[in-house]
Amino acid sequence: MEELSLEIKQMIIDTLNLEEVSVMDIETDAPLFGDGLGLDSIDALELGLAVKTRYGVVLSAESDEMRQHFYSVATLAAFIHAQRSALTA
Repeated sequence: MEELSLEIKQMIIDTLNLEEVSVMDIETDAPLFGDGLGLDSIDALELGLAVKTRYGVVLSAESDEMRQHFYSVATLAAFIHAQRSALTA
């Protein structure tokens, strides 16, 4: 799961053009939005599209559950891992 977290961190940097941020700067359990990494709703849309494209994960409309999945790198990695596992089961 750590490898997936690192991939997600790099994807966030690449997708959102966060040139001043390194993978090591993004805390795995810190919030991605608000006081954490400081992403906003436009970033969420871009990130959601990147996750769908890269991992083939189907994302539902904006919901409280989806917000929980996108809370941090750790929760996003767990969501992607669960979705991928469900596809291969």
